[in-house]
Amino acid sequence: MKVFCGRANPVTGSVEWQEEDEQYDYHQEIARSSYADMLHDKDRNIKYYQGIRAAVSRVKDRGQKALVLDIGTGTGLLSMMAVTAGADFCYAVEVFKPMADAAVKIVEKNGFSDKIKVINKHSTEVTVGLDGDMPCRANILITELFDTELIGEGALPSYEHAHRHLVQENCEAVPHRATVYAQLVESKKMWSWNKLFPIRVQTKRGEQVIVPPSELERCPGAPSVCDIQLNQVSPTDFTVLSNVLPMFSVDFSKQVSSSAACHSRQFDPLASGQAQVVLSWWDIEMDPEGKIKCTMAPFWAHTDPQELQWRDHWMQCVYFLPQEEPVTQGSAVCLVAHHDDYCVWYSLQRTSPEKNGRVHALRPVCDCQAHLLWNRPRFGEINDQERTDQYVQALRTVLKPDSVCLCVSDGSLLCMLVHHLGAEQVFTIESSAASHRLMKKIFKANHLEDKINVVEKRPELLTSADLEGKKVSVLLGEPFFATSLLPWHNLYFWYVRTAVDQHLGPGAVVMPQAASLHAVVVEFRDLWRVRSPCGDCEGFDVHIMDDMIKHALDFRESKEAEPHPLWEYPCRSLSEPQQILTFDFQQPVPPQLLHAEGSIKLRRPGRSHGAVLWMEYHLTPDSTVSTGLLKPADDKEDCCWNPHCKQAVYFFSTTLDPRASLGSPQTVSYVVEFHPRTGDVTMDFTLSDALGNGH
Repeated sequence: MKVFCGRANPVTGSVEWQEEDEQYDYHQEIARSSYADMLHDKDRNIKYYQGIRAAVSRVKDRGQKALVLDIGTGTGLLSMMAVTAGADFCYAVEVFKPMADAAVKIVEKNGFSDKIKVINKHSTEVTVGLDGDMPCRANILITELFDTELIGEGALPSYEHAHRHLVQENCEAVPHRATVYAQLVESKKMWSWNKLFPIRVQTKRGEQVIVPPSELERCPGAPSVCDIQLNQVSPTDFTVLSNVLPMFSVDFSKQVSSSAACHSRQFDPLASGQAQVVLSWWDIEMDPEGKIKCTMAPFWAHTDPQELQWRDHWMQCVYFLPQEEPVTQGSAVCLVAHHDDYCVWYSLQRTSPEKNGRVHALRPVCDCQAHLLWNRPRFGEINDQERTDQYVQALRTVLKPDSVCLCVSDGSLLCMLVHHLGAEQVFTIESSAASHRLMKKIFKANHLEDKINVVEKRPELLTSADLEGKKVSVLLGEPFFATSLLPWHNLYFWYVRTAVDQHLGPGAVVMPQAASLHAVVVEFRDLWRVRSPCGDCEGFDVHIMDDMIKHALDFRESKEAEPHPLWEYPCRSLSEPQQILTFDFQQPVPPQLLHAEGSIKLRRPGRSHGAVLWMEYHLTPDSTVSTGLLKPADDKEDCCWNPHCKQAVYFFSTTLDPRASLGSPQTVSYVVEFHPRTGDVTMDFTLSDALGNGH
């Protein structure tokens, strides 16, 4: 059956109704899931297997039957491990129906159907009794309910319910215990992801400084965790202010509480500085003795950095303190970890909260709007002074004293730059009410509320009256739009330029004047694993899961690129970067399709995992801003990517299976098309040998 889905098109700006297969959302969830990454996480799998064997042995040694409850079974892997270890029966709970159906097939394929019952329910709906899902309570509890923050997927309420209703008192639990660690640091780079810094503009009248409103300075920020591959943050980007502190532990073998709580650790700062950021991670111990441990620690806190396991389903956390606070070396302070049932946050206090009774129980909530409108990379982009300087240099070449400027980008400070550079009149379009309010606050803090005209409507609805009857002489965009996910989604600027064409005066300047789409073929150090088939996992056949992911990808995504912040995912280039398509913003969007086909020659040996695509914006003939590669690809070094933007990755499915033997492809052929009516960029890449035969 087909269903109609309404979607806002990020490129054209229009709301479109598309006919989709009723299974579309299911295919999306499977295609973009972390199942493949988890199955490739050998450290996780081995440690779980060791912990399960030990738990089953302890139960058997007591002369009891080993009855297992596996919550969040996924593929059924952990249940199959338990039966192989000697468990008498397993109840494998999985709420996502397609996944539960796959688990039934995988369990059957591996010959465990007589020992494993897959229950397609949320664990809180599972019943115990003669007519229930389980005839009696289990005495071994196995779960994998964790995310990067440990508790963000509802682990605490699920454990709380399981202990009350589904498992025996003093049951065995795998994992047995989790511990959350924190380290306080000063980091201008990471703090720039959370606060608006003063921005300096060099003008003929001297230096002008754009300052943040006091509301932004006081705001505690967004409550959501910033999860990143912390191993890719250089140690030179932060100053350590504390040792690694164990903040709190959860014993999963006993009754767990999901109630809000706080845990404090007093410490003497290792150095004086500004306390701004808390780096955090956790480990899980699979056994009561803590001998079988799986840790998310970054390399500098890892007991054996050479054994570091790459994984994307569990990373590390960056938390921002509500305000930066000075600390002095040797002068004790308390770091406090707060949590409710789903979130963790931190505060810094001079004395223990137990002593003074001050506990900030409520999670931080953004009250300045900025943290709701700008994500962390966007904060970093706005705070990038070098980027600002590049725009200022380009603007100087196009602005005149009588310039009437129209700025079109979401929550952009471009309009303030052009005012300070001497434009006669400045208009800026903010189509959302929240963005409109935020920009008004920033203008007021800089005494520009009467200098910049804010138009609160969609650009397509702009009228001459909105522009006070003036014709626009300079149309500006970064371009940046909050709805953009893939690099070319910001081509919405081209559609806006087309819609406001009637408001442009003779000889009007458009900046950027053009854009181009670029690609390079790369070999990833690790990211390829998220799309790689697993086959066998610790001796169990999971081909059914591989086929399920492949089918979901083939539904649509196999011919699409996906966004990734590649500064977190090292790769090296196997080709020179190549320009694929160009877009002329000085002209309206053309009615005809833009088509490009050709080949990219591979110049370096390696496994071609995929093509990376990005946009470059040509502000003027002499100034280009790249959303992708920041410097030429080097034979010996990893690619250097713009950290404020996500790049698009088109995976080559034939090279993602490490077991597959490949020839020596010489070129990558491509066909890329831009469809003006829909704004879609479609693409197909094919690995070819020297004679052009496809692989």
